[in-house]
Amino acid sequence: MSVNLSIKNVDERVVERLRQRAARNHRSLQGELMAIIEQHAYGEPGLAPAAVLGEVRRRRLHTPRESLKMIRADRGR
Repeated sequence: MSVNLSIKNVDERVVERLRQRAARNHRSLQGELMAIIEQHAYGEPGLAPAAVLGEVRRRRLHTPRESLKMIRADRGR
């Protein structure tokens, strides 16, 4: 059985950052929120090195500068 959750009075800046994160991950805002909740509820660890390499290849990054931007964005989350 699923349950509906609601969060009220969320700051616009937080919502915008969540929308940006959702776009980066090719998800809807709802999908991104579900992913965040599931990740924290199940205590998933950070990405394994193989997963990071897979993400770099998926995004077709070719230069260290592009990889650095991705790493910094991930650390900012």
